[in-house]
Amino acid sequence: MPNTPLGGVGHVPVAVYSCASSTYAVREAERRARHYADARHWHVAGAWTDRDPSAPLRSRLGWQAMTGALSSGLVRGVVVVAISHVALDAAQFAALGVLVRDRGGFLVEATTGPPPRTPGQPEHRRTLFEGAARRFPYGHLAPGAS
Repeated sequence: MPNTPLGGVGHVPVAVYSCASSTYAVREAERRARHYADARHWHVAGAWTDRDPSAPLRSRLGWQAMTGALSSGLVRGVVVVAISHVALDAAQFAALGVLVRDRGGFLVEATTGPPPRTPGQPEHRRTLFEGAARRFPYGHLAPGAS
């Protein structure tokens, strides 16, 4: 990940990459990836696209141009809207992330929504909060703490 404050937020130049056969899919992917980058205060330095998802990455002109920008330092990260734009599965995406890291950058999928929660997590957090409130020296000031 970029060298930014905790949480991955900071003014980091990133590339948005998408690969889809239809113009609508490319535009939608770029819009979502830009939204993801904007939410982290990452500066989108450029957007690269390819139109043939079945072509290997090394033969995609947009991917080649984007990796050139990464190698030159123009961008420090690559945001894709879905793993399927650059890889067949999660393992291949992870391996690609290592290659991007070797060039001094990072690769991230623009996930939507909050991270998944485990069953019982809200109850567990409530228990932790209540326990912490009881240990708070001014517990009488916290509503519901005894």
